[in-house]
Amino acid sequence: METQQSFDNHGQLGTLYLVPTPIGNLGDMTFRAVETLQTVDLIAAEDTRNTQKLLNHFQIETHQISFHEHNTAERIPEFVAKLKAGISIAQVSDAGMPSISDPGKELVKACVSENIPVVPLPGANAGLTALIASGIEPQPFYFYGFLPRKDKEQRAELKQLAQVRVTSIYYEAPHRIKKTLKNFVSEFGPNRQAALGRELTKKHEEFIRGTLAELLQWANEEQIRGEFVIIVAGNDHPEVLADEPTSLLPVTEQIQQYIEQGMAVNAAIKTVAKERNLKRQSVYNQFHNID
Repeated sequence: METQQSFDNHGQLGTLYLVPTPIGNLGDMTFRAVETLQTVDLIAAEDTRNTQKLLNHFQIETHQISFHEHNTAERIPEFVAKLKAGISIAQVSDAGMPSISDPGKELVKACVSENIPVVPLPGANAGLTALIASGIEPQPFYFYGFLPRKDKEQRAELKQLAQVRVTSIYYEAPHRIKKTLKNFVSEFGPNRQAALGRELTKKHEEFIRGTLAELLQWANEEQIRGEFVIIVAGNDHPEVLADEPTSLLPVTEQIQQYIEQGMAVNAAIKTVAKERNLKRQSVYNQFHNID
């Protein structure tokens, strides 16, 4: 077990700050984020050219170094060494929060393993921004991010995701949105309620709400621009597919579905525990609300 007091004096160690950046509107940059970027020793940026525009706008002169998915193996040991030497680093992605469909998680893990303090700043996130304006039940929700690009893999993933009871959140690029919506209709059915959010926080921000079939029709008739967030309502009557994993369902719901299929309670608990590689007693306690 490891405990971190984020703002205690850490002696000679530097701090890794995770700094969200605007997803479109520069006005969404927080005062704290600007101050952090101004005062750290180094900024680790997904794309230094893109981040430089942000730094110029806020008159931030801190030195940058590139940190993206193609150089993590090289950069992480370098950053860890700098942090151990007392150098503080702010990590930013091109837009939104680091580690959320963007680089960052590997660096965080490395810092945690070395007991280097990691301090997250709150800020813009496209998924939550779209969720609260979608008109679909906002909680609980399941965040997925980008689906597989290959058609066969995407459809296989959506076949499983179609059984999720809660609202789900996906990201998609403009040149793939039509194909992805077509696969949603195929695997989720045409009548599932959904919403698209595009150009979020920008001048041409737009929300398209309706059934998946209606959203696909809209996409087929529009000239598509902008990055998309797809919000899809949960499945009110999920089915347990004999040849598909059910790990995306909450434990209690998976047990209940086995019971509805005729399985005894204890047998259902044992089955779920085995499938998820969990202790039977833990699953039993969770199902019976035993603390």
